[in-house]
Amino acid sequence: MRRLPFLAPVAAGLLVATVSCSDSPSPTAPDGPSLAQNALRRGPTLTPQSSGTVQRLMAVSPVNQRVVWASGAGGTFTVTTDGGETWQSGVVPGAEALQFRDVEGVSAREAYLLSIGAGSDSRIYHTTDGGATWTLQFQATNPAAFYDCFAFWTPNRGLVMGDAVDGRLPVLRTTDGGETWEDIGANLPAAQAGEAAFASSGTCVTVQGGKRAWIITGGAAESRVIATTDGGDTWTSYSTPIVQGTPASGGFSIDFRTPHNGIVAGGDLERADQILDNVARTSDGGQTWELATSTPFPGAVYGLSYVNRAGLEGVVATGPAGAAWSPDEGDTWNLLPGVTNYWAVAFANHNSGWLVGTEGRILKITF
Repeated sequence: MRRLPFLAPVAAGLLVATVSCSDSPSPTAPDGPSLAQNALRRGPTLTPQSSGTVQRLMAVSPVNQRVVWASGAGGTFTVTTDGGETWQSGVVPGAEALQFRDVEGVSAREAYLLSIGAGSDSRIYHTTDGGATWTLQFQATNPAAFYDCFAFWTPNRGLVMGDAVDGRLPVLRTTDGGETWEDIGANLPAAQAGEAAFASSGTCVTVQGGKRAWIITGGAAESRVIATTDGGDTWTSYSTPIVQGTPASGGFSIDFRTPHNGIVAGGDLERADQILDNVARTSDGGQTWELATSTPFPGAVYGLSYVNRAGLEGVVATGPAGAAWSPDEGDTWNLLPGVTNYWAVAFANHNSGWLVGTEGRILKITF
């Protein structure tokens, strides 16, 4: 969303050592629902990592616990193949002035990048050689276009979401690995005046299974979740109860852990010093939403992620003013001490998650 300002960093020191957010050690037993849930209750361990760049990082996509892609300002991407022990950063040629607000990792060699901006600055790049070379797959031609985020069901099937243009949401779909992008905006409900997404962490759209997807919007009278269960052929919109109604408010980030259980968070950019009704959850696939407990840090949530999609209720949320974790899907929240200015968070499993933020900072988070 073009209304999201390029915020100056909030003053905060970089963590310089591994920090445990509880008195109990992280589990070393194999993954399992009961073990992972116990780990959630004990709290996370935070480990700073060196990204290889000082550019602001705004999106992160773990492929698995060893392979992770991140992206950000200055046409920058960075990738690790050893769980973050080392990161290799680079700049996409010709994209030096662009901001990659979303990234989709497929493997150690394959990834997609989405840059945001008006008109031709909205682009999708693709690599199949680990970032050594990039192919420009899509570039918007309408000067009013502004694409915000994308998500993929498979390496070849995905969606990209854009702000409303002329009363419609110009969602694009690919079924051939980005070789072609089909405009399916006519399949969606009509857009509200000013309706858009917040391109803050690449998480305004999420997918689940083979055909389900959810988009969270804001910037209009109503913050809506727009959902499909058939891969984008048909869509239905549903109201959310979070703070909304102005060009700077609404939902910023959405995630689902099952076809039925999901969570959304956002805020109001014009009330960055306030704690507002900014978290809601659903248990019926997004048809109805109820307010959860607000995050304990002020301002907007830029990104949130379930800790694990194996039925667990753990969630991590982050924004410029702070970050927090919940073991119970937003009933209660616990601040992550000293963690500010991280824009995005995502998990491979409860043993492997990453927060990314300003000045190229990357923080591994494990439960």
